[in-house]
Amino acid sequence: MPLDICHPTAPHEKLRLPEWYVSSLMMDRALDAVVRRAKKLDRKHDIPYLAGYSLDGKTIYIDRHMPKSFKFRGRTIETDRFLILHEEVEKTLIDQLGLHYLHAHQIATRAEEAAVRAADIEWRAYDRFMQKYVKSIGDERLKKVPKDLDLKPYRDEHDDDLLWRMLKSVRAGKCPKGIHVHDLEEAIKSLRRHVRRHETAASERSAAIRRAAE
Repeated sequence: MPLDICHPTAPHEKLRLPEWYVSSLMMDRALDAVVRRAKKLDRKHDIPYLAGYSLDGKTIYIDRHMPKSFKFRGRTIETDRFLILHEEVEKTLIDQLGLHYLHAHQIATRAEEAAVRAADIEWRAYDRFMQKYVKSIGDERLKKVPKDLDLKPYRDEHDDDLLWRMLKSVRAGKCPKGIHVHDLEEAIKSLRRHVRRHETAASERSAAIRRAAE
């Protein structure tokens, strides 16, 4: 039976293929569907951490110096599709489901890894190749950044509101027995100070990106 006429509702045993192959086939089709969803791909700018997306989600950005492929065991592996998958999943989870960036990023990374493995590529080899071209925040190579790049992924996402609610709860005596309230209160205060310092640094990094976009 030709693979291209496989119907998703058909029992897998009728395909006479190993279960892992069917899963890889479905993952590849899912990847293609997500890539087709991307309205615009831009490779003309410098993008922190290889890839990103516009504020409205209509443009996926991939760093202009990022090669479109690499060699793996004699095969030429095109990488754009995996980066597009990550950015599309992450942006959709943030905008449509209201997920925290760090949570959305974790899910998107798992999806990217699953797609890479489904293509019979070692994740370590893929990730090692990607890391060669990463431009971090403040990198002097960030000279041409798009003005509509969504900066949310580049901010240090800490939940100061959660820490404040924890502190209020401690002060109200709502903490487990045996816990020294004063020590816990001081620990939370210290953590909040640490978070605020990171937020200040994150704001400075975001400002640096905006200056590069001007």
